[in-house]
Amino acid sequence: MTGVVSAPDGVPRCPWGMESEKMADYRAYHDTEWGRPVHGDDALFERMCLEAFQSGLSWITILRRREAFRAAFAGFGIAEVARFTDADAERLLADPGIIRNRAKIAATLGNARLAAALAPGELDALIWSYAPERAGRPAPRTFADVLPVTPESTALAKDLKKRGFRFVGPTTAYALMQACGLVNDHLAGCHAREATERAAAAG
Repeated sequence: MTGVVSAPDGVPRCPWGMESEKMADYRAYHDTEWGRPVHGDDALFERMCLEAFQSGLSWITILRRREAFRAAFAGFGIAEVARFTDADAERLLADPGIIRNRAKIAATLGNARLAAALAPGELDALIWSYAPERAGRPAPRTFADVLPVTPESTALAKDLKKRGFRFVGPTTAYALMQACGLVNDHLAGCHAREATERAAAAG
């Protein structure tokens, strides 16, 4: 299935947001979070980190561990994570609640230090400066219409990498853009698409 589908509750959704007993948490994320605008340095830093941890894995794996990630990384407060030490890195590597990947943990701590060196609001402004114009951007009808990389995500990734950020390739950057509302990739006919557009219009 590649287009909008109607789940047992009769609500049309993107296929990955279908209602099922095993995927109820995915459905809630699809209905109420994915694609809604996210602002704030700490909030965007959290999404950047989680998308990096997701690399090579399914998003549901990260979503179901999100609270454990938040507990392990001090709520993803940039200033707090920037102060993490080598001892904290070892603690994270021993934490069964998160993805214990040494390179991704090291990148998260390094990225926090870079983000902490930015002025307040600068990370937010940097990421959102790569949001494409919404006007005239057609709603995807199937997942085949949703590209994994765009010129904007490639440019964002290049900018972040130039500043020293890691695990921020073009595909990860586009997943960040989708999750944080820089683009609206809910399929045409999905009930969440209009709500997402209204949220974007409201700022």
